[in-house]
Amino acid sequence: MTQAETDARRGSEAGEEPYVLDDQIGYLLRLANQRHTLIFQEHAVLELTPTQFSAMVRLLDEGECSQNELGRRTAMDVATVKGVVDRLRAKGLVRLRPDPTDRRRTTISILPPHEPLRAQLHAVGRRITQQTLAPLTAAERRTLLRLLAKII
Repeated sequence: MTQAETDARRGSEAGEEPYVLDDQIGYLLRLANQRHTLIFQEHAVLELTPTQFSAMVRLLDEGECSQNELGRRTAMDVATVKGVVDRLRAKGLVRLRPDPTDRRRTTISILPPHEPLRAQLHAVGRRITQQTLAPLTAAERRTLLRLLAKII
């Protein structure tokens, strides 16, 4: 170990905790997300990405809305939700039409033939969550989800 690595492990000031990358929240969240993404891809329905999956579930559960509202419902920025909607439309899953109350806005809804996907997406989502959390006990799962919800 070099002197710089030794100093970094000791902390730059007396009494400071050493900085160890493996113990950092961002690093651990990224590793957990990588694992979750692999699990998600194993169960993907209609080749939906995680953001497309979220948009579909929100539209199926909560109904038609504007693109802006869908972005808020799914925690996506304007550019991301636009791309997601464009790709869902290209897959023939959603319909866009002028908002009847405000012609400047466009509303997005699931095309009727795809409304039965709701049960399938919910079941797949549950399986993905169960597999992602499988290494944890039931109590640890509840604690992890509660703590993550607390920091967002």
